Amino acid sequence: MADVILVLNAGSSSIKFSAFGAHGDEPELVLRGSLDGIYTSPGFRATNASGAEVETKHWGDGTELGHGGAIAFLADFLRGHGEGHHLVAVGHRVVHGGVQFTQAVKVTPEVVSALDALSPLAPLHQPHNLKPIRILAQRRPELPQVVCFDTAFHRGQPEAAQAFALPASITQRGVRRYGFHGLSYEYIASVLPAVDAAAAAGRTVVAHLGNGSSMCALVAGRSVASTMGFTAVDGLPMGTRCGNLDPGVILYMMDELGMDARAIEDLIYRKSGLLGVSGISSDMRALLASDDPRARFAVELYTYRIARELGSLAAAARGLDALVFTAGVGEHAAPIREQVCRQADWLGIALDAGANARGEPRISTLSSTVPVWVIPTNEELMIARHTRSVIGTAAQ
Repeated sequence: MADVILVLNAGSSSIKFSAFGAHGDEPELVLRGSLDGIYTSPGFRATNASGAEVETKHWGDGTELGHGGAIAFLADFLRGHGEGHHLVAVGHRVVHGGVQFTQAVKVTPEVVSALDALSPLAPLHQPHNLKPIRILAQRRPELPQVVCFDTAFHRGQPEAAQAFALPASITQRGVRRYGFHGLSYEYIASVLPAVDAAAAAGRTVVAHLGNGSSMCALVAGRSVASTMGFTAVDGLPMGTRCGNLDPGVILYMMDELGMDARAIEDLIYRKSGLLGVSGISSDMRALLASDDPRARFAVELYTYRIARELGSLAAAARGLDALVFTAGVGEHAAPIREQVCRQADWLGIALDAGANARGEPRISTLSSTVPVWVIPTNEELMIARHTRSVIGTAAQ
């Protein structure tokens, strides 16, 4: 029976999971998959490290498995798969660590209470992230759990990069720029030296482009500025999130449209972004395949904002030595990368159109002043690394 670290990313109606071997020089992926629709129509799918399907299961419409039932099913599945897997620890992705948590930590009742107190800062994510932690603490109190934070990587930014120009009485309540997708940026920073040593030691902007999108400026592998702020709705337009928005627009919607806080929340998180602008889809693949002018404009707005933020982040880093694309859209949507690079030619970026179309790791010409890379991210592996480090599992 092999020792494994289970990595969980829990949402409101789904749980994504990965299982990594606990020993060796690097945690090695064994299985990954998801449980979706856990409160309405549960479905389970698992694949092995090669991507081959291992098992699927559907419970049928109207079945309420819930987080508790999903965790129980997953534990039974791991024990029964192959020769069985022995859980030695569970690592959790938690969106918000506030100013208090600057690195991964082992779960204790005090840690859970502190994270629960941060729920007002991430009400759409934090409560769901904490559910499996509480369930496992109750059912398997002897099993070590580790929490890893999307905000922690950005806590070393200069104070001016984290502050809003608001009265201190509000800032002291935790209203500041936190930045997110930190586990993704931390992973890219960890592998960049093997890809481009000069960029790793210098100034790099990483574009994490997916259904949730953001960008981060790294100097010598450390975050110095990011596009997301107090919440994960700030910065770039995303699949359904609006991104940067003049606060006066919120006041207008309240005063002139009679919208309350919950209606505005629904609009800016779920009905805006690519979906809201195009009126067609939040999926970049659908927009790129569409001839509808609204789809083309949504793509144009998206790439314009990326290129504009690239200039801003280069200014924050005081220069640019490399650009990295990552995450679902960044890794797979060649037309998006092309449009961004064309708009950023003033920075010294020269796109190699053929390399970009083929999805090669380097998509800039050899003469490009700023090299451009496509590097797949791996937040789950980053969590597994942190979990193993915190619990002290021997790398043998």
